[in-house]
Amino acid sequence: MPETPLKCVKCGHIMEEGFVLDNTYGARLQAEWVEGAPEGSRWMGIKTKGKDHHSVLTFRCPNCTYLESYAP
Repeated sequence: MPETPLKCVKCGHIMEEGFVLDNTYGARLQAEWVEGAPEGSRWMGIKTKGKDHHSVLTFRCPNCTYLESYAP
């Protein structure tokens, strides 16, 4: 995502790129950002049809453990 390494806003160290793992029944997926407030669904848990989705990238500071997430 960034062309230059991200510096931690808390302590100034270079952050490491990663992602938040979403463990589901029988799968491991990358977390997603979904527009709007969550709406319950009887069969799927949360309704997402017709909403904008973006994979979430997360950066972690190895010094202070601060996390910063983006949904490009």
